[in-house]
Amino acid sequence: MDEKTIKQLVMAQRDYVTSMRREFHEYPEISGKEVHTRSLLIRELTRMGVDYTLLEGTGLIAVIKGSRPGRQLLLRADIDALPVQEDRMNLKQEKQCISHIPGVCHACGHDAHMAVLLGTMQALVHVRHELAGNVICCFEEGEETNCGIATMMKALENYHVDECFALHVYNGLEAGKVNIVPGPRMAGTIGIGIYLHGKSGHGSRPDQAVSTIIPAAHIVTALNSAFMNQLNVEETVTLGLGILSAGTATNVIPDQAYIGGTARFFDSQEGEKALQIINTITEHIAAAFHCTVTYEDRHNISPKAVVNDPRVTARIRRGMVQFGGQDYLGDCGRWFASECYSAYLDRYPGALGLLGIRNDTLGSGAAHHNGKFDIDESALPLGVLAELSFIFGE
Repeated sequence: MDEKTIKQLVMAQRDYVTSMRREFHEYPEISGKEVHTRSLLIRELTRMGVDYTLLEGTGLIAVIKGSRPGRQLLLRADIDALPVQEDRMNLKQEKQCISHIPGVCHACGHDAHMAVLLGTMQALVHVRHELAGNVICCFEEGEETNCGIATMMKALENYHVDECFALHVYNGLEAGKVNIVPGPRMAGTIGIGIYLHGKSGHGSRPDQAVSTIIPAAHIVTALNSAFMNQLNVEETVTLGLGILSAGTATNVIPDQAYIGGTARFFDSQEGEKALQIINTITEHIAAAFHCTVTYEDRHNISPKAVVNDPRVTARIRRGMVQFGGQDYLGDCGRWFASECYSAYLDRYPGALGLLGIRNDTLGSGAAHHNGKFDIDESALPLGVLAELSFIFGE
C-alpha cells in the first residue's frame, strides 16, 4: 500500500468518523449496559458487509477478511461511558455536542475510539482486495469497570492473533500528534479493599472491646512509610487511599473498619512487591491489635500495566513515517491511569498508542473522567492513519 492511497483512505473517513463520534457521544451508556451502542455498531457493520459475532453481554468481534493469506492482526476499541454529568462547556467554549442522557457521558473518549475503529474498518473494506490476512476488530464492553474483559479474552481463544494494537485518546498530548513508543505506557492497578474485624463495645470501656479504628489508623500510616522505604525509588509506585470508614456513633466502638483505595505501578515486580507489603503490614498490625482481616475480591492486581512490545511499536512507527510523516509522532510521559487492554498485551505482542486531543484554542484538554472533558475532532483521522499503519506498515 503506497503513501498516496493511505492518505486518500484516511481523508475519505474524516466526515464519517466525526459523525459517528457525535452519535455515540449523544447516546452514551454505562459499563455493561451498552445495548444501544452495540445496535449502532451492528448497523454500521451490516452496512459495510462485515461479519461479526455477538458476545455474551454487549461486546462483539468483527472480522475483515483479506484476499490472500497473511498476518492475523487485532484492533480494539472500548465502548462504555461513565456515570458523569456532562458540562455543556469545555475549558473555553460550548461543546460541539453533548450527551442527551442525564448523568452519563463519554468523559474518557471511548466514543472516539469506536468512531476511529469504524473509520479504519470502512477504509479496509474499500481495499480488501489488497489486504493480506485478516483484521480482527474487538469492540469491548465495560472497560471502565473491567466487566467485559474476561468475556472478550475467552472469545479470542477461538482466533489466532499475531499482533494487536489499540488507541486511547489522551488530554496530555496535543491534537495532531500520536505517541507510540516501547515500554510501559499506562499503569497497572492494585485494588485495595481491606476489612478489619474486631469486637464492638461501649465507648466508656475500650478495654472490653477490640477496636478496629486504631489498627486501621496504624495501617494507613505504616503503608505510607513502607512505600517510601521498601520500594525501589526508580520504579514509581503510587499509593492512593480513598476510603477509611468505621463506626456510626461517637460512644460505640465499631467491630469493623474498611480501608479502600488503589496503588499504581509500571514495573510488574514492584507491583507484586507493593501488594505483598500491603498484605503483610495489614495482617501483622491487625494481629497485634487482636483483629482479623478479610479482603474484597478487588484486592489484587488488576489490570496489569500496559507495556508496549518494542518490535510492534517500531513497525507502527515506521508505518506512520512512511504514510504520514515524522511530524505526526509526538512525545509524552507515561500515563498513571490504568487500562484492561493490558490483558491483550499479556497474551499477544502489541502496542497502545496515545492519540492527542488537547487544543487550547478550542478548549479541549480537560482531565479525563471530568464533565468538561472534550476532544479536538480533527485528531480522529490521525487515529485512522495510526491503525492503518499497524495493518499495512512493514
